[in-house]
Amino acid sequence: MNLEAFQIGTSGMMPLPGRFLTSVLVRRDGDLFLFDSGEGTQVSMKMLNLKWKKISAIFISHMHADHVTGLPGMLMLSSQVDRVEPLYIIGPQKLAEYVESQRRILDMYINYEIKVIPVETGIVYQGDGFSVQAFPLVHTKPCYGYCLVEEKRKGEFFPEKAIELGIPKGKLWGTLQGGTPVTLDDGRVITSDMVMGQARDGRKISYVTDSLYFDHIADYVHDSDILFCEGMFEKALSEEAREKKHMTSYEAGLIACDSNSHMLCLQHYSPRYSDRELKILLKDAQSVFPNTVLTRDRMTFNVPLKD
Repeated sequence: MNLEAFQIGTSGMMPLPGRFLTSVLVRRDGDLFLFDSGEGTQVSMKMLNLKWKKISAIFISHMHADHVTGLPGMLMLSSQVDRVEPLYIIGPQKLAEYVESQRRILDMYINYEIKVIPVETGIVYQGDGFSVQAFPLVHTKPCYGYCLVEEKRKGEFFPEKAIELGIPKGKLWGTLQGGTPVTLDDGRVITSDMVMGQARDGRKISYVTDSLYFDHIADYVHDSDILFCEGMFEKALSEEAREKKHMTSYEAGLIACDSNSHMLCLQHYSPRYSDRELKILLKDAQSVFPNTVLTRDRMTFNVPLKD
């Protein structure tokens, strides 16, 4: 089952030429999940040939303009295709009011059901074999981070063990792979653990933006395959970051290190940095977490299954 992540935009506060506002889209076996929707989100999606009809849910971190002003366009675009499934939008309390007011003022034609759900800490969306979990951040407004977490996969089936135990090939093998014990003609009871390996971990993608640094973020995003985390300022501006309740890229590196994440993808850069100057943020993060990527708009990441 494919799991991919697309960095739709990387800018904080305002869009820049070649740098749209921060947003991440995750595609899991054809279904799409969007995290934040700033101005111009649909442009990057179009450039990546991603189909907004396939978006099952949108997760909003907080109610600042650079994270929500792309929603009206996304909602109207979805009406241009034959959508029958409801669209879930999860986010802070004022999100429902914002969506309803935009629909009313702009007199939007919406031909599908929109379900706006207030975010709470814990599981906010449940899918087939995975869930999306929310956790609180510390910003100037109520703000949440999100993790898409897959359930454990069944262990590997070992045919040689089944043959060694005298289990005839066919239906019984499938039964054991499904987790159900079988009884052989000689009365022996064979359980799945006798022919299968241990359950394999699922994959995890975490999204963190617009927050003061604090230790517990690492607890929420532990063991992420990819941690998308804001690195708005360089380490030398840590005091300004604290005043504005944002993070430095160095602090993003600390979170990646403390959480045992596999890869850190920086995002939400201050517009003060030119494209050439962004390497300062990368250097700060890599000083504590080497496997850091300075993401650019429309970068794509594939997350392989774990053995």
